[in-house]
Amino acid sequence: MDIQGLQKLTLLDYPGKVACTVFLAGCNFRCPFCHNASLVTHVDPANDIPETEVLDFLMKRAGVLDGVCITGGEPLLAAGLETFIEKIRAMGYLVKLDTNGSNAGRLESFVEKGLVDYVAMDVKNSPAKYAQTIGLEEYDLENVKESVRYLMEGKIPYEFRTTVVREFHKRDDFEEIGRWLKGAEKYYLQGFEDSGDLIRPGLRGYTKEIMDQALEIVRKYIPNAQLRGIE
Repeated sequence: MDIQGLQKLTLLDYPGKVACTVFLAGCNFRCPFCHNASLVTHVDPANDIPETEVLDFLMKRAGVLDGVCITGGEPLLAAGLETFIEKIRAMGYLVKLDTNGSNAGRLESFVEKGLVDYVAMDVKNSPAKYAQTIGLEEYDLENVKESVRYLMEGKIPYEFRTTVVREFHKRDDFEEIGRWLKGAEKYYLQGFEDSGDLIRPGLRGYTKEIMDQALEIVRKYIPNAQLRGIE
C-alpha cells in the first residue's frame, strides 16, 4: 500500500469528529481539477510513509482522535487496504472512506464487513459529461451508478459531493445531478480552489452568487443540499 501523506489533525474532513487523514497514492481517474496530482500522475516513491509509522502514530493518539479519514487518489484501488483498516479499527478508531465510486463491489464489501463508518463519494458531474470531467475519452458509469444506489439504501452514513469547476459544470449539469441523486441524505457543492498541485492548471471556480444559483437548482431534488468551502 502506497501511503504518501498523513495529516495529523483535521476538524473538517470527518464531520463532527476529531480525526487525522491518510493519503493513498494511485487513481483510475484523471480529473483535470484534481488538487492532489502528486498522488495521481507523478507519485514520488521518496515520499512513501511506512504503514508501521502511521499505526505507531495512531497508537500514541488513542483517546485524542476519534477517527481516521482514508483518502487519495482512490483508496479502494489499494491492495492491503482491508487489513490496514482492520488494524486501525482494532485501536478503537472510526473510519471515514473517500471514494470516486468506481469500485462498487469493494465498497459494498467494506461496508458489509463493518470496516467503515462513513463514506464520502465524489459525484464528478452529470452522467453525460462524466468521461470528460474525469479526464478520460470514455467511461462506463455502471460502477459509479451502483455505488450511488448502494449508498442511498442507507446502510451507512454517507455524503455525495461535487467540486464545481467553471470549465466543466453548467446549469443543465446541476439539473441532471439533482435528478440523479434525488432524495440523497447529504449532498455538497464544493467550491473549486487551485491548490497548486493540479493535473491541469488554469481552471477556475465560480463566484458565490453562481454557486448559490447552482444550490437552488439541486435543492429542488435534494432539499438538504449545501455549499461547502464557499466564502
